[in-house]
Amino acid sequence: MNSSQVKNDFFKYQAKTTPFASGFEVDFAKGSYIYGKDGKRYLDFAAGVSANTLGHSFPRVIQAIKDQAERHLHVMVYGEYAQEKPVELCRKLAEILPDPLNTTYLVNSGTEAIEASMKLAKRYTGREEIIACKNAYHGNTQGSLSLAGREEKKRAFRPLLPMIDFIEFNSELDLNKITNKTAGVVLETIQGASGFRLPQNDYLKKLKKRCEEVGALLILDEIQPGFGRTGKLFAFEHYDVVPDVLVMGKGMASGMPIGAFTASAEIMDSLSHHPTLGHITTFGGNPVVAAAALATLDELMEADWMNQIDEKEKLFRELLVHSKIKTVHGRGLMLAPELESEEYALEVAAKCMEKGLIVFWLMYSIQNLRITPPITISEDEIREGCQIILEVLDEI
Repeated sequence: MNSSQVKNDFFKYQAKTTPFASGFEVDFAKGSYIYGKDGKRYLDFAAGVSANTLGHSFPRVIQAIKDQAERHLHVMVYGEYAQEKPVELCRKLAEILPDPLNTTYLVNSGTEAIEASMKLAKRYTGREEIIACKNAYHGNTQGSLSLAGREEKKRAFRPLLPMIDFIEFNSELDLNKITNKTAGVVLETIQGASGFRLPQNDYLKKLKKRCEEVGALLILDEIQPGFGRTGKLFAFEHYDVVPDVLVMGKGMASGMPIGAFTASAEIMDSLSHHPTLGHITTFGGNPVVAAAALATLDELMEADWMNQIDEKEKLFRELLVHSKIKTVHGRGLMLAPELESEEYALEVAAKCMEKGLIVFWLMYSIQNLRITPPITISEDEIREGCQIILEVLDEI
């Protein structure tokens, strides 16, 4: 199929999420670059919206996919057969994570992991209320959308789940809203869509203490900051707190579709009875995807990538100094330069693309550019991309 035909068919047959999809045609991708059908290469500062942890076509991951695909693909619905790669992935997570996080349920996406975690909290505690944060984003299925902190994103799809209440991220006063009626509190360790907002003043420790006082489960959404993006395997490790339920996804398998949630064996067991099949998924734990996730995890734990994150963040912050950048939010390689307006940020992103740099924006705060490159990005590539951003800021 020729290039023009692919683009025409994309707009004609494939469903869109906005009226302004770019239709950029991908030829192949390698390392920190995506190569277009236009013959140009584009430095990727988005990494599939934080999904391509090790960049594009990382050899260890590709080999793991090939090896497993030659053995078998899907064989049975989740939780029935013992398959080597999914079991090994869950065991390795248990060995790495702090107690009592020792049992993992593999699913297909981050939003499914959020859905299942909400069910788990209700089932384990016997309570109905879920608390989320204002300006939160946890996915787009009806349950995870119910936790979204922006009404304009939810209004068209109501009615959504009842018994959802909201607190302000970093507000200690709002912790009093968490009571003995609360099954679980769901929040992003680092708020993503609202601008890569970090927890302040031991907020997560205080939140965990309040949850313990009333018997609610703390569910941390690490879908975006997890798997090395902040210099730790998971961002909660920076804040001296351990969640009751850990939710992961996006970069977990370096570009393959996956999600998971981890809890103690005691908590997780409550999904297996009264009723049985408390959560079920056909393709969760797919062996090929699990092989990619295991290769990603092994690479992160054995190589030096995470130890380089602080220096790479420092370099970004040194380079991204310009009168039109108000500040740079975030941590590690989860950074968001704030510009003067949403319209200006979109214009900057489009111009960067013309010059060979892919940057994106944040869902609730479009005035912030998204900089979430592969964590394997080199210092020279960081300099190359930042130079393009600065040139564009000078030009428009």
